[in-house]
Amino acid sequence: MEYRKNDMVTLDIVDCGTNGEGIGKADGFTVFVKDAVIGDRVTAKIMKAKKNYGYGRLMEILTPSPDRAEPVCPSARQCGGCQLQALSYEKQLEFKADKVRGHLERIGGFANLPMEPIIGMKDPFHYRNKAQFPVGRNRDGKIVTGFYAGRTHSIIENRDCVLGVPQNREILDRVIDYMETYDISPYDEVTGKGLIRHIFTRYGYHTGEIMVCIVANGSRLPHQQELVKALREIPGMTSITLNINKNRNNVILGEKIQVLWGQEYITDKIGDISYQISPLSFYQVNPQQTWELYSKALEYADLHGEETVWDLYCGIGTISLFLAQKAKFVRGVEIVPAAIEDARRNARLNGIKNAEFYVGKAEEVLPDYYADYAARHPGENARADVIVVDPPRKGCDEILLDTIVEMQPDRVVYVSCDSATLARDLKYLCQRGYQVEKVCPVDMFPMTVHVETVCCLHRVNS
Repeated sequence: MEYRKNDMVTLDIVDCGTNGEGIGKADGFTVFVKDAVIGDRVTAKIMKAKKNYGYGRLMEILTPSPDRAEPVCPSARQCGGCQLQALSYEKQLEFKADKVRGHLERIGGFANLPMEPIIGMKDPFHYRNKAQFPVGRNRDGKIVTGFYAGRTHSIIENRDCVLGVPQNREILDRVIDYMETYDISPYDEVTGKGLIRHIFTRYGYHTGEIMVCIVANGSRLPHQQELVKALREIPGMTSITLNINKNRNNVILGEKIQVLWGQEYITDKIGDISYQISPLSFYQVNPQQTWELYSKALEYADLHGEETVWDLYCGIGTISLFLAQKAKFVRGVEIVPAAIEDARRNARLNGIKNAEFYVGKAEEVLPDYYADYAARHPGENARADVIVVDPPRKGCDEILLDTIVEMQPDRVVYVSCDSATLARDLKYLCQRGYQVEKVCPVDMFPMTVHVETVCCLHRVNS
């Protein structure tokens, strides 16, 4: 049967899409329905129809899923941040594990996967140590802050996100009070006028240190000492900074930071390793699950103190410094110069001397190192005992994968934020002498569709 726009369909929701929408079928026609969850039976109105699939608006839940949950946040349906709050956490974990397994089977061609149970959280709320709140005005002209509605730049007012830390509400209250008291305007994306663009916060879960960074369309804040005084009253306040962003674009942070009070960074810990984190630093937003993720990566690396390890896409050295505790030597590679500066500083902070860091693209640095070594040592090949990769969503470049194969590490530990590109890359490596030994999904982002995965591969061919 052919379906057109405005047709009504009855669907059993059997899966979840990449943006958290429910997926059902009507006579072989696939329909994506926002706000429907796995197990629902619903009526939906077709809003957009292609040849074999379409997008529908949820009209009525005929039979609610036994796994349907009442969202904790009243803004859950409007806000684009939490796609799965209406699904029980147990079902979320099942969905994510099935997603990883499905990609590895369909894209990678793997069967009988040695997959460990997904690592979830006891409390899947209040886990984010970083938040970025846009500031604007509502229809009544009142200053508001919150989050953008999905696929828009319309602000959904919310000062108490259930994924963030409770301290965020008091920070937002004080900044908005300051703006109202001194008649300071929020930034307007349409006109390019106004001063305050975003309120950026970080929280050290293990230290209790708090950072507030005001992102402004200007190089100074009027009456800034009054704002500093108000924010300093919050217990744990450590860093108050101004980020200057005068660009007419959607990038949140500019490149210039001014310290208004305290220091430019806060310190936090993952396991026994301390990290200094500035407003511009990349740092995992869920420290509890980051410890689980990196502990699993360290377990899979199986280090005994004599290994040389490469950590590719190392960021500020979070995994590298974890590995350095057990390895003979670690080399980290990251394209962002500021991140490498952070990595070197974090190594010094922890007294770690068996790690060094390179600035550049992993797919250029490692092949160049390999070629240079061969030129300087005729008849020998540069080799690593273990190579760890933690690439962006697009996965690894084939040039990099080829170099990994040529270097013949005993083990490759692949940390992935996209199980589809993970499956593609694992297939490539397994066609060239490697075998998947273990796979473990880790739920780094409860209430969202995202899932991290750690894989261990070992070399089976000489």
